[in-house]
Amino acid sequence: MSGLILLVDDERKITELARLYLENEGFRVHAVYDGEQALQAFQSEPPNLIVLDLMLPRVDGYEVCRRIRATSDTPIIMLTARDEDVDKIVGLELGADDYLTKPFNPRELVARVKAILRRAQPSPRSQRIAVGDLTLDLDRREARLQTRALALRAKEFDLLAILAQNPRFVFTREKLLELAWGYDFAGETRTVDVHVAHLRKKLAGSNVEIETVTGVGYKLVA
Repeated sequence: MSGLILLVDDERKITELARLYLENEGFRVHAVYDGEQALQAFQSEPPNLIVLDLMLPRVDGYEVCRRIRATSDTPIIMLTARDEDVDKIVGLELGADDYLTKPFNPRELVARVKAILRRAQPSPRSQRIAVGDLTLDLDRREARLQTRALALRAKEFDLLAILAQNPRFVFTREKLLELAWGYDFAGETRTVDVHVAHLRKKLAGSNVEIETVTGVGYKLVA
């Protein structure tokens, strides 16, 4: 697998270790060390994926994520040194696709980068799914409610596609994490809840709904 990874972290030892593992897997890596450099690097050569520390000098990672999300759906994995739900939730609300808590295993970072990029690749043949007002084109990664296009982020589309391919089937949060993120997320199921909340807002006004099955997970119904 190849592609350009924008790596943003002011801790140079972490940056160099992550760069080493990513380059060994065939990725090109552009490393920068503060938020302002990150925004400049993103504009000069848009990457395939961003690994973004939240606690950065000059412009913090939250603001970097917010500005990038205003114009782009480039996948973002955020790094946080604090193992607190509020940091993760704020980052996910701003549009990050995934997160890792420092210190982290660089092999896990590589696995997550590969999983996200693999999910973002188009399928080899066109596939369309229709559930009620909702139509998904899996090849083009487009979603519509009747004639209205839905603006979905990468993981929102992945989750909705999984649910739409199996309407009325109840998925546990753990299973959705496995299918949408491509690996075991070690029980961090709040990620699914945040993305489902985003999807519910975007599906509002249609005859399609993501229902909560108490104590189990979610299903899509029309």
